[in-house]
Amino acid sequence: MNPQITKLYEIAKKKERRIIGLMSGTSLDGLDIALCRIENAGKKSKISLEKFITMDYEEDFRSKVREIFAKRIIDQQVFSGLNAYVGIVHARLINQALQAWGISAAEIDCIASHGQTVYHAPQSLTKDLGWPNSTLQIGDGDHIAVDTGIITLSDFRQKHIAAGGEGAPLAAYGDYLLFSHPTENRFLLNIGGISNFTFIPNQYSELKAYATDLGPGNTLMNQFMKAHFGVEMDKDATTAKKGSVHNGLLEQLLSEEFLSLDFPKTTGPELFNLSYLRKAQQKSGTLELSAQNVMATLNRFSAQAIVNAIQKQSAGLDNVAVYISGGGLHNPLLVDHIKGKLGKIAVLSFDALGIDPDAKEALLFALLANETLAGNRSHVANIKDSPAICMGKISLPQ
Repeated sequence: MNPQITKLYEIAKKKERRIIGLMSGTSLDGLDIALCRIENAGKKSKISLEKFITMDYEEDFRSKVREIFAKRIIDQQVFSGLNAYVGIVHARLINQALQAWGISAAEIDCIASHGQTVYHAPQSLTKDLGWPNSTLQIGDGDHIAVDTGIITLSDFRQKHIAAGGEGAPLAAYGDYLLFSHPTENRFLLNIGGISNFTFIPNQYSELKAYATDLGPGNTLMNQFMKAHFGVEMDKDATTAKKGSVHNGLLEQLLSEEFLSLDFPKTTGPELFNLSYLRKAQQKSGTLELSAQNVMATLNRFSAQAIVNAIQKQSAGLDNVAVYISGGGLHNPLLVDHIKGKLGKIAVLSFDALGIDPDAKEALLFALLANETLAGNRSHVANIKDSPAICMGKISLPQ
């Protein structure tokens, strides 16, 4: 037997595994690296975060990815090269993190790599039934495995689509296993480029858990700040706080059909982008609106889309709580809008559940890898409208 297969088998048999989870979001701020220790599998899973770091991307890396990100017409040579290049860069950042932590590659059982999403095209978004649901994450797992010397699981979303899903969001699988509660109805809200939540009803409810995208989180705000101010984000909502919400523009932004679709659903920057904003400005006669007022309105738009979705699902439920993770947690105006509109519903940072909110997504991919190695599809059979599967392609380092 190939000794690498033997090693994989031995890892799968272990009661406890050390797994590095990776996450790189649409904001392109950096690579989240979470070193997790995971015991058992399924609902018996116990996860602890040993180390976490976000390794910042260089501007050259961001520029290269943006050449193809969410674009229908691209340079195929750049695209082909980037698939390898992203894997090489991610491997280098992992090696740097391990060195900084004083941990050798031999002490790590495997890596769980989300990759870098460059295009998301479910039929519900494209309206083109001539093509199947599709999504694409680059950052080749073989390059990561070879350059780190660590078995790597990657490309998780393809299995979800092959089994009948839309490739996103995947958070429901880990959230359901880790954060179910006997009496509390929970919304685990992640505000990345796109906002999404996992709804986890209390353990005595007849409702089923599921995850869904909601609409824009940070993506429109970040794109606008990059285009108009040359910076990656509206840090601390400084620009948005200087402006005022324009109700006419807000109404146009909220009129998108996607926002009223039933849950679960998925979307991406392919829809919510500067072209979307410009069309809304044209319809509302706000093309001359100041940048500060546009940012104030975009901030409120993201918050309102989130609030509308939570209110829709939580109607008639008692003992409801919202736990926030993702970059949007650090936008104080966005969080204030959400808290103010949700009224009596408790809105808390994810660290109230004992998990670093910035590490949550990377941690969940580590859990997905653990399920692939040691779990069973029956563990997630009760998640609404989601295929019961184990996900990820396995790359051996030798």
